[in-house]
Parts: sequence; structure tokens; C-alpha cells
Amino acid sequence: MGGVPSAEERQWAMFAHLSALAGGLLTGAIGGWGFFLGPLVIWLMKKDTMPFVADQAKEALNFNITVSAIMLLMLVLTVVTLGIGIILTGPVMVIVGVAALVLIIMAAIKANEGHAYRYPLTIRLVK
Repeated sequence: MGGVPSAEERQWAMFAHLSALAGGLLTGAIGGWGFFLGPLVIWLMKKDTMPFVADQAKEALNFNITVSAIMLLMLVLTVVTLGIGIILTGPVMVIVGVAALVLIIMAAIKANEGHAYRYPLTIRLVK
């Protein structure tokens, strides 16, 4: 990742972050689990040709896998407690969702400016 990313690389990196939102919206009818699909596709397409895009797509992919895992855990806790846990898990899911939205937008802006963004509290599974 040497030098300043080109305009095309910055744009693709921005798309890598924003594609998570598009994936979530497009799969909303089936549970909204498509948040990681967009970054995955962009990473697979650009990993060999655009290092900055590959880095940012991996970062977006790891973040969205982490957020999806948290949401799944909250859903499981709700089911295991026969719905009573929604008192705790509901607000946590809303907070995580809003935080994810804000962080994704911040990451897209930073990537478009040519800065490598790192999401906080992310489990980096894809290296």
C-alpha cells in the first residue's frame, strides 16, 4: 500500500464500505444478513490489483462480520430467554445498529479521502 491511492482506488474503497449498507438493504426481507456480501465481492474482485481497496474491503468485511455476529448473539439470547431478554437485547441491537451506520459512513468518507480507516472493536478474521 505504498503512495497515495488514485481517485479510482479511493472510489472503490468508499464503495467497499457503503456496499455493506446496500447489501443489508437488499437482503432486508430475508433477515438483512447481506451486510458482509458487498465488501466480500469487492475484496475478491480487487485484492490483486488495488492494494488500498483490498485493505479497506477487508476492514469493512471484518467489521460487518463482527456486527452480524453481535446481532446473531443478541437474537439467540432473545430466543433462549423466551422473549424476555428483548428488554436487554432490543436496546443493545438498536445501539449497535446505529453505531454501525455511523461508523460505516465515517469509514466511507475517510476512504474517499485516501485514508485507511480502522473500525474500533473489530475482530479481524480476514487477514
